[in-house]
Amino acid sequence: MKTLILGAGYAGLAVATKMKPHPGLEALLVEQNAFHTFETRLHEAAAHNTRVTLPLAPLLRGTGVELEQASVEGVNLDEREVTLKDGRVLTYDTLVVGLGSVTNFYRIPGLAENASELKQLSDADEIFNFVNRAYSGEFKGVRDIVVGGAGLTGVELVTELAQRAELLSKARGLPPMNIYLVEAGPKILPVLDDALRGKAQRTLEDYGIHVMTGHRLMQATADTVTVQTPDEEQKIIPAGKIIWTGGIQARDILKGERLEKGPGGRVAVDDRLRAKGYPEVFVIGDMGLALNQEGKPVPTTAQHAGQQGRLTGKNIMRLAKGEDTEPYEPTTLGEFVSLGGLMAVGWMKLPWNQKLAITGGIAHVMKRASEWRWRASID
Repeated sequence: MKTLILGAGYAGLAVATKMKPHPGLEALLVEQNAFHTFETRLHEAAAHNTRVTLPLAPLLRGTGVELEQASVEGVNLDEREVTLKDGRVLTYDTLVVGLGSVTNFYRIPGLAENASELKQLSDADEIFNFVNRAYSGEFKGVRDIVVGGAGLTGVELVTELAQRAELLSKARGLPPMNIYLVEAGPKILPVLDDALRGKAQRTLEDYGIHVMTGHRLMQATADTVTVQTPDEEQKIIPAGKIIWTGGIQARDILKGERLEKGPGGRVAVDDRLRAKGYPEVFVIGDMGLALNQEGKPVPTTAQHAGQQGRLTGKNIMRLAKGEDTEPYEPTTLGEFVSLGGLMAVGWMKLPWNQKLAITGGIAHVMKRASEWRWRASID
């Protein structure tokens, strides 16, 4: 059985590391980078140049999975063909698609052309370099930063940037930059309850971050953004760096006559995470429209991607052995948001569907613990 695994994000890498050598099973992981990126920590790399990658080769030892460093151009499900950007074509008996998502700019004029993203290591490097340049004596122009989107990524990014800016401001005797967090919705962090959200809001304000909820980003240029206020007035904000974290959509890379897609371009899957109409194709992570026990879409988070990947890796081994596959039963263990340094807020799941709210240093430790568990799961 020839198996291709596309992508070494949280989902794809979890598949590969759950596999073992087996007679008749040939497995290949196709990934454009030679490393796995902890995407949930890219905000740390953007602010502090923190190392957030792991080399793939050591993680694949003993799995029977080979690594092909290449970029995927397209996938034809009807022909069972994967085309690489260098023109090569790979075939498969079983396919796992874990290629993640791309940024959704919602056709806001000028945004895609002028905004940075925070999806990969090069994005973090670009932001880190801008902040350093902004605090150099030779810098000319606007130093202020506008971050669009007050979900997990946006909030974690602005708090780390505020900490970095404060350090550089004191070290180099320059005034602090303004950091704006622009959110079209009425509140930040909709995944949290009101008490935790209030704590996060106060922390952002203590950092001096300009939190602009109810403000819709309407247009971007090279050095400004235009927002619509809650009173439907237009306001222009000068910006040396614009960063958009306001939405994602699945990669539009799969083609097939029977393919079904849902909101955000996510591929409809069955309870085994197989693309509907294509039982030999597993679609996991951000690209798959997996449903929970209530029939609602599973969030596009690292913990759910990891769960899907681990199950899929085990199911591929079951297929290789002629055994029945097992269904996907998602569970949310908790959600934690870093607020810079040793500060975080969030909740963890308790028995009988209860939630325990946690803030401060303990929440930071819990967030780190979830990352340590992930690291242990792929070793």
